[in-house]
Amino acid sequence: MVVPSGEPSAAVELLGEATRLRMSPADLDECAAFLQDVEHSGSAGSVHSLPRPGRQPSRLLFVGIGDGSEAGWRAAGAALARSARSEPALVLVVPAELAPAGLRGLAEGLWLASYRFELSTAEDFELKRVTLGLEATPEHAEALQRARAVAESTRLARDLTNMPGDRKTPAWFAKQIEKAATGVPQLTISVRDEAALTEQGFNAILAVGRGSTRGPRLVELSWRPRGARRHIVLVGKGITFDTGGICIKPLASMKLMRKDMGGAAAVVGATLAAAAMRLPVRVTALAPLAENAIGADAMRPGDVIRHYGGITSEVLNTDAEGRLVLGDAMAYAVRRLRPDVIVDLATLTGAQGVALGKRTAAMYSHSDALAAELSGAAEAAGEAVWRMPLSDDYAEALDGDLADLVNSTDIGAGSLLAALYLREFTGGLRDNWVHFDMSSPAWADSADGELTKGATGWGVRTLTRWLETTAA
Repeated sequence: MVVPSGEPSAAVELLGEATRLRMSPADLDECAAFLQDVEHSGSAGSVHSLPRPGRQPSRLLFVGIGDGSEAGWRAAGAALARSARSEPALVLVVPAELAPAGLRGLAEGLWLASYRFELSTAEDFELKRVTLGLEATPEHAEALQRARAVAESTRLARDLTNMPGDRKTPAWFAKQIEKAATGVPQLTISVRDEAALTEQGFNAILAVGRGSTRGPRLVELSWRPRGARRHIVLVGKGITFDTGGICIKPLASMKLMRKDMGGAAAVVGATLAAAAMRLPVRVTALAPLAENAIGADAMRPGDVIRHYGGITSEVLNTDAEGRLVLGDAMAYAVRRLRPDVIVDLATLTGAQGVALGKRTAAMYSHSDALAAELSGAAEAAGEAVWRMPLSDDYAEALDGDLADLVNSTDIGAGSLLAALYLREFTGGLRDNWVHFDMSSPAWADSADGELTKGATGWGVRTLTRWLETTAA
């Protein structure tokens, strides 16, 4: 049984100036002398602790906020979550002029850095209440509500991604999304099983899942507020475990392949956050789910697949399966959903990590405007992206002898070629499409700022922040 962590553990309350910590002049002199002695830099997330045995409060934490930006406050919140994890409650003294954006960063940092994932008994995390002595405006209350929506959705995405592959079947994943969507007005969900996928021609999703005894699914989660004038489709790769198929991965590369559905978790999380915020923009999340396993009927190198919509792919590498399932979902989105914009997220290539490391996702788009919007959203949300060239110079390498496309080549440029492959499924939305290759940022090897070790939920914050600006 999973201990649910979607719900943030610490309540953050705004109770006005009456809750401000009252300190005597002697106390303030003590604080000033301490800060001078420890040479507190005030850099974002820096923490110094002053024990005061026998007095109240018994311990003071001095936390730096850097330049006072939202990012600085987010770092401060994350540092507090770790430094005060053994405390049942905190009272924070913050500047009276704390802006709503700073409050949002502080709350997100607190909630995200306090995340824990346990399969049996949860590690005791005692911090239950954080009180700010702040005269709250409606703008502050809204900022706190939005921080909570983002934190809950990110924590859910982390839970889904952290779940081991023996439990995380496509059917299980779909059921978790159904549970999260239950009871939310104007939020609907449909789940296509193997029979429906076969009947409707989602042949790539079926091919990738064919080697597993645990069949594939396609989840369609829709937020449809009244009066929405823009429709965004978010598509996320959902390989619940990736052995590489017949082109099997080496052990070292397979150990963490439970994270290969991080894109699906992120697009679902962002859609749930949009619904929680009641954003006036229509959002549809598509999560093609399959387990890429080895079995008697597994997809083989040399197989030819006819995707939803008719494009054919020759399979040259069964370990390049993510782009196959994404192709089906994107073709369906273009033909049936008719969105204004398509954004896809995928833990797609190791080449992304080679180029950009662990914290920065690769972004591909022909649209300067969309790329700028999403880059700005990522920066504001505290996630990093870098726009990569989407050059036609390599497109010919994808031409197949037996099919329209091949799903793999041996000429290098792996992340770019994957993006060019996906572009073939965008139809008339080629210039209104963005692809994120976020394989490495989906996982943290150690705690860092608001990230905890394990799944990061990368993309929920960027997509949600972008949907907020799109809806404004």
